[in-house]
Amino acid sequence: METALLKPGSETYARASEILSSGGLVAFPTETVYGLGANALDSEAVLSVFAAKGRPADNPLIVHIHDQAQLEPLCILPKGARELMDAFWPGPLTILCEKKPAVPDVVTAGLPTVAVRMPSHPVARDLLRACGLPIAAPSANSSGRPSPTTAAHVLEDMNGKIPLIIDGGMCDVGVESTVLDLCHGDPVVLRPGGITPGMISKVLECEVKVAGSVLRPLRENETALSPGMRYKHYAPHAVVTLVEGPEDRVVPLLRKLYQQQAAEGVKSCVLCFTEHVSALSGCHPHDIGSSSDPSEIAHRLFDILRKLDEEGMEAVFSEVIPPEGVGLAVMNRLGRAAAFRTLQA
Repeated sequence: METALLKPGSETYARASEILSSGGLVAFPTETVYGLGANALDSEAVLSVFAAKGRPADNPLIVHIHDQAQLEPLCILPKGARELMDAFWPGPLTILCEKKPAVPDVVTAGLPTVAVRMPSHPVARDLLRACGLPIAAPSANSSGRPSPTTAAHVLEDMNGKIPLIIDGGMCDVGVESTVLDLCHGDPVVLRPGGITPGMISKVLECEVKVAGSVLRPLRENETALSPGMRYKHYAPHAVVTLVEGPEDRVVPLLRKLYQQQAAEGVKSCVLCFTEHVSALSGCHPHDIGSSSDPSEIAHRLFDILRKLDEEGMEAVFSEVIPPEGVGLAVMNRLGRAAAFRTLQA
Protein backbone atom coordinates (compact mmCIF):
# COMPACT_ATOMS: atom_id res chain seq x y z
CA MET A 1 0.00 0.00 0.00
CA GLU A 2 1.26 3.48 -0.86
CA THR A 3 0.87 6.03 1.92
CA ALA A 4 0.04 9.57 0.77
CA LEU A 5 1.24 12.51 2.89
CA LEU A 6 -1.00 15.50 2.11
CA LYS A 7 -1.47 19.02 3.44
CA PRO A 8 -4.92 20.00 4.76
CA GLY A 9 -7.48 21.32 2.28
CA SER A 10 -10.86 20.58 0.76
CA GLU A 11 -9.49 17.96 -1.66
CA THR A 12 -7.60 16.21 1.13
CA TYR A 13 -10.67 16.17 3.37
CA ALA A 14 -12.79 14.78 0.52
CA ARG A 15 -10.27 12.00 -0.04
CA ALA A 16 -10.04 11.29 3.70
CA SER A 17 -13.83 11.16 3.99
CA GLU A 18 -14.04 8.66 1.16
CA ILE A 19 -11.40 6.46 2.81
CA LEU A 20 -13.10 6.59 6.21
CA SER A 21 -16.57 5.94 4.78
CA SER A 22 -15.28 2.87 2.96
CA GLY A 23 -13.66 1.35 6.05
CA GLY A 24 -10.12 2.68 5.62
CA LEU A 25 -7.75 4.47 7.99
CA VAL A 26 -6.54 8.09 8.03
CA ALA A 27 -3.90 9.63 10.30
CA PHE A 28 -4.55 13.23 11.31
CA PRO A 29 -3.24 15.81 13.81
CA THR A 30 -4.95 16.76 17.04
CA GLU A 31 -3.78 19.31 19.58
CA THR A 32 -2.31 16.43 21.65
CA VAL A 33 -0.73 13.89 19.25
CA TYR A 34 -1.50 12.49 15.80
CA GLY A 35 -4.39 10.03 15.73
CA LEU A 36 -4.99 6.95 13.58
CA GLY A 37 -8.66 7.21 12.72
CA ALA A 38 -11.38 4.81 11.61
CA ASN A 39 -15.15 5.03 11.43
CA ALA A 40 -16.08 4.32 15.06
CA LEU A 41 -19.32 2.60 14.01
CA ASP A 42 -17.58 0.12 11.67
CA SER A 43 -16.20 -2.88 13.59
CA GLU A 44 -14.03 -4.11 10.73
CA ALA A 45 -12.50 -0.67 10.23
CA VAL A 46 -11.72 -0.41 13.94
CA LEU A 47 -10.11 -3.87 13.91
CA SER A 48 -7.79 -2.66 11.16
CA VAL A 49 -6.57 0.10 13.53
CA PHE A 50 -5.41 -2.55 15.99
CA ALA A 51 -3.75 -4.47 13.16
CA ALA A 52 -1.90 -1.42 11.79
CA LYS A 53 -0.58 -0.48 15.24
CA GLY A 54 0.05 -3.99 16.52
CA ARG A 55 -2.11 -2.90 19.46
CA PRO A 56 -3.66 -5.40 21.93
CA ALA A 57 -7.42 -5.65 21.42
CA ASP A 58 -8.04 -5.24 25.16
CA ASN A 59 -6.84 -1.63 25.00
CA PRO A 60 -9.86 0.67 24.46
CA LEU A 61 -9.97 3.51 21.91
CA ILE A 62 -11.21 7.11 22.12
CA VAL A 63 -14.08 8.31 19.92
CA HIS A 64 -13.60 11.80 18.47
CA ILE A 65 -16.50 14.09 17.55
CA HIS A 66 -16.91 17.70 16.37
CA ASP A 67 -20.37 18.45 17.82
CA GLN A 68 -21.97 17.44 21.12
CA ALA A 69 -25.10 16.39 19.21
CA GLN A 70 -23.08 13.42 17.91
CA LEU A 71 -23.01 11.98 21.42
CA GLU A 72 -26.73 11.18 21.58
CA PRO A 73 -26.56 7.84 19.68
CA LEU A 74 -23.20 6.91 21.21
CA CYS A 75 -23.48 7.22 24.98
CA ILE A 76 -25.27 8.32 28.12
CA LEU A 77 -23.60 11.29 29.79
CA PRO A 78 -22.72 10.87 33.47
CA LYS A 79 -23.28 13.56 36.08
CA GLY A 80 -20.89 16.45 35.61
CA ALA A 81 -20.01 15.62 32.01
CA ARG A 82 -21.93 18.49 30.45
CA GLU A 83 -20.30 21.07 32.72
CA LEU A 84 -16.84 19.75 31.83
CA MET A 85 -17.63 19.71 28.11
CA ASP A 86 -18.77 23.31 28.31
CA ALA A 87 -15.57 24.24 30.15
CA PHE A 88 -12.95 22.28 28.21
CA TRP A 89 -14.36 21.23 24.83
CA PRO A 90 -13.03 21.47 22.27
CA GLY A 91 -9.80 20.52 24.00
CA PRO A 92 -7.66 17.73 25.44
CA LEU A 93 -10.19 16.16 27.82
CA THR A 94 -11.62 12.66 27.27
CA ILE A 95 -14.65 11.61 29.33
CA LEU A 96 -15.76 8.05 30.02
CA CYS A 97 -19.51 7.58 29.47
CA GLU A 98 -21.90 4.64 29.52
CA LYS A 99 -21.92 3.35 25.95
CA LYS A 100 -25.00 2.68 23.81
CA PRO A 101 -25.38 -0.36 21.51
CA ALA A 102 -24.38 1.64 18.42
CA VAL A 103 -20.76 1.64 19.62
CA PRO A 104 -19.09 -1.67 18.68
CA ASP A 105 -17.54 -3.63 21.54
CA VAL A 106 -14.19 -3.62 19.73
CA VAL A 107 -13.97 0.16 20.30
CA THR A 108 -14.36 -0.19 24.07
CA ALA A 109 -12.43 -3.47 24.47
CA GLY A 110 -15.70 -5.02 25.68
CA LEU A 111 -16.12 -2.49 28.49
CA PRO A 112 -19.54 -0.91 29.17
CA THR A 113 -18.03 2.57 28.90
CA VAL A 114 -16.88 4.54 25.86
CA ALA A 115 -14.26 7.30 25.93
CA VAL A 116 -15.26 10.44 23.99
CA ARG A 117 -13.61 13.75 23.24
CA MET A 118 -13.84 16.80 20.98
CA PRO A 119 -10.39 17.85 19.69
CA SER A 120 -9.55 21.51 19.23
CA HIS A 121 -7.00 21.20 16.42
CA PRO A 122 -8.47 22.92 13.32
CA VAL A 123 -7.43 20.07 11.01
CA ALA A 124 -9.08 17.47 13.24
CA ARG A 125 -12.24 19.54 13.47
CA ASP A 126 -12.37 20.15 9.70
CA LEU A 127 -11.89 16.44 9.02
CA LEU A 128 -14.59 15.43 11.51
CA ARG A 129 -17.03 17.91 9.99
CA ALA A 130 -16.20 16.84 6.44
CA CYS A 131 -16.68 13.11 7.03
CA GLY A 132 -19.64 13.46 9.40
CA LEU A 133 -18.56 10.36 11.31
CA PRO A 134 -17.45 9.71 14.88
CA ILE A 135 -13.82 8.64 14.53
CA ALA A 136 -12.19 6.08 16.81
CA ALA A 137 -8.54 7.04 17.00
CA PRO A 138 -5.62 5.99 19.18
CA SER A 139 -2.22 7.60 18.64
CA ALA A 140 -0.85 6.94 15.13
CA ASN A 141 2.25 5.01 16.15
CA SER A 142 3.29 1.39 16.41
CA SER A 143 2.04 0.08 19.75
CA GLY A 144 4.40 0.82 22.63
CA ARG A 145 6.51 3.39 20.78
CA PRO A 146 6.59 7.12 21.62
CA SER A 147 3.45 8.81 20.34
CA PRO A 148 3.76 10.89 17.14
CA THR A 149 3.67 14.66 17.34
CA THR A 150 4.59 15.28 13.68
CA ALA A 151 3.48 13.75 10.38
CA ALA A 152 7.06 12.51 9.89
CA HIS A 153 6.73 10.46 13.08
CA VAL A 154 3.54 8.89 11.72
CA LEU A 155 5.15 8.10 8.38
CA GLU A 156 8.03 6.42 10.18
CA ASP A 157 5.65 3.92 11.83
CA MET A 158 2.76 3.71 9.36
CA ASN A 159 4.32 3.99 5.90
CA GLY A 160 2.80 1.28 3.71
CA LYS A 161 0.19 0.37 6.33
CA ILE A 162 -2.39 3.16 5.80
CA PRO A 163 -3.48 5.10 2.71
CA LEU A 164 -3.34 8.70 4.02
CA ILE A 165 -1.61 10.96 6.54
CA ILE A 166 -2.79 14.57 6.83
CA ASP A 167 0.18 16.79 7.68
CA GLY A 168 -0.95 19.54 10.04
CA GLY A 169 2.45 20.38 11.51
CA MET A 170 3.65 19.73 15.05
CA CYS A 171 1.07 19.16 17.78
CA ASP A 172 0.75 21.84 20.44
CA VAL A 173 0.21 19.94 23.71
CA GLY A 174 2.50 17.02 22.92
CA VAL A 175 0.98 14.38 25.25
CA GLU A 176 -2.34 12.60 24.92
CA SER A 177 -5.59 13.91 26.39
CA THR A 178 -6.61 13.63 30.01
CA VAL A 179 -8.97 10.67 30.49
CA LEU A 180 -11.57 11.16 33.23
CA ASP A 181 -13.88 8.51 34.69
CA LEU A 182 -17.20 9.89 35.97
CA CYS A 183 -19.03 6.55 35.86
CA HIS A 184 -17.79 4.84 39.00
CA GLY A 185 -18.43 7.24 41.89
CA ASP A 186 -15.96 10.04 42.55
CA PRO A 187 -14.27 11.62 39.49
CA VAL A 188 -10.99 9.80 38.77
CA VAL A 189 -8.26 10.75 36.30
CA LEU A 190 -7.21 7.53 34.58
CA ARG A 191 -4.65 9.17 32.30
CA PRO A 192 -3.28 12.66 33.03
CA GLY A 193 -2.87 15.24 30.28
CA GLY A 194 -3.11 18.96 29.61
CA ILE A 195 -6.34 19.32 31.60
CA THR A 196 -5.17 18.81 35.17
CA PRO A 197 -7.06 17.36 38.16
CA GLY A 198 -7.06 20.83 39.71
CA MET A 199 -8.72 22.37 36.65
CA ILE A 200 -11.40 19.66 36.69
CA SER A 201 -11.95 20.06 40.43
CA LYS A 202 -12.66 23.78 40.01
CA VAL A 203 -15.46 23.05 37.53
CA LEU A 204 -17.03 20.16 39.45
CA GLU A 205 -16.45 21.76 42.86
CA CYS A 206 -15.39 18.45 44.34
CA GLU A 207 -12.28 16.36 44.90
CA VAL A 208 -10.84 14.71 41.79
CA LYS A 209 -8.82 11.58 42.44
CA VAL A 210 -5.95 10.19 40.38
CA ALA A 211 -5.87 6.46 39.63
CA GLY A 212 -3.04 4.65 41.38
CA SER A 213 -1.98 3.12 38.07
CA VAL A 214 -0.99 6.55 36.72
CA LEU A 215 2.43 6.33 38.39
CA ARG A 216 2.80 2.55 38.64
CA PRO A 217 2.26 -0.51 36.42
CA LEU A 218 -1.11 -2.18 36.16
CA ARG A 219 -1.36 -5.01 38.65
CA GLU A 220 -1.98 -8.58 37.55
CA ASN A 221 -5.60 -8.96 36.35
CA GLU A 222 -6.17 -5.18 36.67
CA THR A 223 -8.31 -3.93 33.77
CA ALA A 224 -7.08 -1.11 31.53
CA LEU A 225 -10.07 1.27 31.65
CA SER A 226 -8.23 3.84 29.55
CA PRO A 227 -5.64 3.97 26.79
CA GLY A 228 -2.08 4.50 28.02
CA MET A 229 -2.35 2.32 31.15
CA ARG A 230 -0.02 -0.44 29.91
CA TYR A 231 3.11 -1.32 31.91
CA LYS A 232 5.56 -0.22 29.22
CA HIS A 233 4.38 2.42 26.79
CA TYR A 234 5.70 5.45 24.92
CA ALA A 235 9.10 3.74 24.93
CA PRO A 236 12.20 4.23 22.78
CA HIS A 237 14.40 1.23 21.99
CA ALA A 238 16.93 2.30 24.63
CA VAL A 239 16.73 1.25 28.27
CA VAL A 240 15.43 4.33 30.10
CA THR A 241 16.15 4.91 33.80
CA LEU A 242 14.67 7.75 35.86
CA VAL A 243 16.87 9.43 38.46
CA GLU A 244 15.12 10.98 41.47
CA GLY A 245 16.39 13.02 44.38
CA PRO A 246 17.79 16.43 45.35
CA GLU A 247 19.20 18.49 42.49
CA ASP A 248 22.70 18.60 43.99
CA ARG A 249 22.78 14.80 43.95
CA VAL A 250 20.89 14.08 40.73
CA VAL A 251 23.25 15.93 38.39
CA PRO A 252 26.43 14.20 39.70
CA LEU A 253 24.71 10.81 39.55
CA LEU A 254 23.58 11.41 35.97
CA ARG A 255 27.19 12.24 35.07
CA LYS A 256 28.47 9.12 36.84
CA LEU A 257 25.91 6.84 35.18
CA TYR A 258 26.73 8.23 31.75
CA GLN A 259 30.47 7.78 32.31
CA GLN A 260 29.99 4.18 33.48
CA GLN A 261 28.04 3.33 30.33
CA ALA A 262 30.53 5.11 28.09
CA ALA A 263 33.39 3.16 29.68
CA GLU A 264 31.58 -0.06 28.79
CA GLY A 265 31.04 1.07 25.20
CA VAL A 266 27.29 1.57 25.61
CA LYS A 267 25.87 4.44 23.57
CA SER A 268 24.07 6.56 26.12
CA CYS A 269 22.84 10.05 26.98
CA VAL A 270 21.00 12.04 29.62
CA LEU A 271 17.66 13.83 29.47
CA CYS A 272 17.98 16.95 31.57
CA PHE A 273 16.42 20.30 32.30
CA THR A 274 17.57 23.39 30.43
CA GLU A 275 19.15 24.62 33.66
CA HIS A 276 21.51 21.60 33.79
CA VAL A 277 22.60 21.29 30.15
CA SER A 278 25.89 23.07 30.79
CA ALA A 279 26.68 21.02 33.89
CA LEU A 280 26.11 17.83 31.88
CA SER A 281 27.79 19.03 28.68
CA GLY A 282 30.04 15.98 28.46
CA CYS A 283 27.17 13.51 28.82
CA HIS A 284 25.37 13.97 25.49
CA PRO A 285 22.58 15.99 27.13
CA HIS A 286 19.14 16.29 25.58
CA ASP A 287 17.35 19.43 26.75
CA ILE A 288 13.79 18.46 27.75
CA GLY A 289 12.85 22.00 28.79
CA SER A 290 12.88 24.12 31.91
CA SER A 291 12.09 22.50 35.25
CA SER A 292 9.77 25.45 35.90
CA ASP A 293 7.67 24.79 32.76
CA PRO A 294 6.09 21.30 32.69
CA SER A 295 4.01 22.25 29.62
CA GLU A 296 7.20 22.85 27.65
CA ILE A 297 8.54 19.45 28.72
CA ALA A 298 5.26 17.80 27.68
CA HIS A 299 5.45 19.52 24.29
CA ARG A 300 9.01 18.28 23.65
CA LEU A 301 8.90 14.85 25.27
CA PHE A 302 7.78 12.46 22.52
CA ASP A 303 9.87 14.19 19.86
CA ILE A 304 12.96 13.74 22.03
CA LEU A 305 12.16 10.10 22.79
CA ARG A 306 11.93 9.40 19.05
CA LYS A 307 15.23 11.18 18.42
CA LEU A 308 16.88 8.74 20.82
CA ASP A 309 16.06 5.96 18.37
CA GLU A 310 17.35 7.99 15.43
CA GLU A 311 20.63 8.38 17.31
CA GLY A 312 20.83 4.68 18.16
CA MET A 313 20.88 5.23 21.93
CA GLU A 314 21.11 2.12 24.09
CA ALA A 315 20.87 3.61 27.60
CA VAL A 316 19.15 6.82 28.71
CA PHE A 317 19.13 8.46 32.15
CA SER A 318 16.49 11.11 32.80
CA GLU A 319 15.75 13.81 35.34
CA VAL A 320 12.22 13.91 36.76
CA ILE A 321 9.81 16.64 37.80
CA PRO A 322 7.22 16.68 40.60
CA PRO A 323 4.03 14.85 39.50
CA GLU A 324 1.86 17.94 39.92
CA GLY A 325 -0.30 19.77 37.37
CA VAL A 326 0.93 19.00 33.86
CA GLY A 327 3.98 17.44 35.55
CA LEU A 328 1.74 14.50 36.42
CA ALA A 329 1.23 13.83 32.70
CA VAL A 330 4.97 14.12 32.03
CA MET A 331 5.86 11.65 34.78
CA ASN A 332 3.13 9.24 33.67
CA ARG A 333 4.71 9.10 30.19
CA LEU A 334 8.30 9.02 31.41
CA GLY A 335 7.46 6.34 33.96
CA ARG A 336 5.96 4.06 31.36
CA ALA A 337 8.76 4.80 28.87
CA ALA A 338 11.14 3.58 31.58
CA ALA A 339 8.90 0.67 32.61
CA PHE A 340 9.09 2.43 36.02
CA ARG A 341 12.84 1.75 36.34
CA THR A 342 14.07 4.33 38.90
CA LEU A 343 17.26 5.15 40.82
CA GLN A 344 17.39 7.33 43.93
CA ALA A 345 20.20 9.89 44.08
